[in-house]
Amino acid sequence: MPEAYLFDAVRTPRGRGKENGSLYTVRPIDLLASSLRALRDRNHLPTDQVDDVVIGCVTQSGDQGACIARFAALEAGYDVDAPGVTENRFCGSGLQAVNTAAAMVASGYFDMVVAGGVESMSRVKMGSDGGAIWDPATQWNVGSVPQGISADLLATLNGISRRDADTFAVQSQQRAAMAMEHHRFDRSVVAVRDVNGLPILERDEYPRPDTTVDKLGELAPSFAMMGRQFGLDALTKERYPQVDRIDHIHHAGNSSGIVDGAAAVLVASKEKGQQLGLKPRARICGTDPVLMLAGPMPASRKALAKAKMTVGDIDLFEVNEAFAAVPLAFMQQLGVPHDKVNVNGGAIALGHPLGATGAMLLGTVLDALEDRNLSTGLVTLCIGGGMGIATIIERV
Repeated sequence: MPEAYLFDAVRTPRGRGKENGSLYTVRPIDLLASSLRALRDRNHLPTDQVDDVVIGCVTQSGDQGACIARFAALEAGYDVDAPGVTENRFCGSGLQAVNTAAAMVASGYFDMVVAGGVESMSRVKMGSDGGAIWDPATQWNVGSVPQGISADLLATLNGISRRDADTFAVQSQQRAAMAMEHHRFDRSVVAVRDVNGLPILERDEYPRPDTTVDKLGELAPSFAMMGRQFGLDALTKERYPQVDRIDHIHHAGNSSGIVDGAAAVLVASKEKGQQLGLKPRARICGTDPVLMLAGPMPASRKALAKAKMTVGDIDLFEVNEAFAAVPLAFMQQLGVPHDKVNVNGGAIALGHPLGATGAMLLGTVLDALEDRNLSTGLVTLCIGGGMGIATIIERV
């Protein structure tokens, strides 16, 4: 059986996901096309040999509708014979796209796939596509709660305090600032440019390096009213009767930022890479999506089991900082030290462009492994609807 290798990963800078963000004027198709174009150009890819373009995108409506994978590839100048498919596994969409690409290559069905993700949260608002996840009747019927309430529940179950979350958030900001100062993102980040080739955004613009625990302490919890006054906290009682009261600790400063961004990853067989004169950077060892609360923990355990590895075999972890409680609970339950987790900061500091984040994190951990001359990395994200996803890579 062939194995799936990672040959390269690129991403745009993350722009604030509001009308005053630098990327607001950039159409999502152009945002994604800039990543696809950069991946092609720096690897001299003959795009008529790309078997598929698999892209994660959560809110597939408006500017992001109509299979953005296909039309962004055409916009980027890819050969008309390179098809495209757009996937939605909520926050895990970008990593799911890479996993789909890896599965197709490892099966022998395809030889080379470009994967990635895109989300323009300034132009296409989260939830604007509607659907059952936003329907109160469905929430009551299936016992589903918004992710923020789930994150507060996770914190309550694991004894994670507001100060714990705020302290973690400040550390995320500090790590991201240090990474930017030392140019640790430069290998992967490609500038977004206008039609004249002038840069629109060259660096991540969301980080707030002057954040302090005291400043965060002034912010009101974001999900307390939703949970208590609208009765959504009560939905958790059936499954967690031991929780008398959810401690609502999350707010804008210790949760992921709303941003715009796109990413592209080249996945191929070793033989295809050799044919094109490309050098592989890593091998995909194991992947797994699961349906369960606090999904990163069981997803990571399953991916480790499939790869015949243990937590101790992993050098670096990227645990998406959708909310501070998620990586804090992950470290607590799996026994992982903080100096191995999100070493260059995470989504609290940098932002979380829903459909692109998973693919971005894969490139982030690969760059960090190379910078530190380490071997193995694990990327995992929590996902709306109680899901999680994890992928393990090994440098080659």
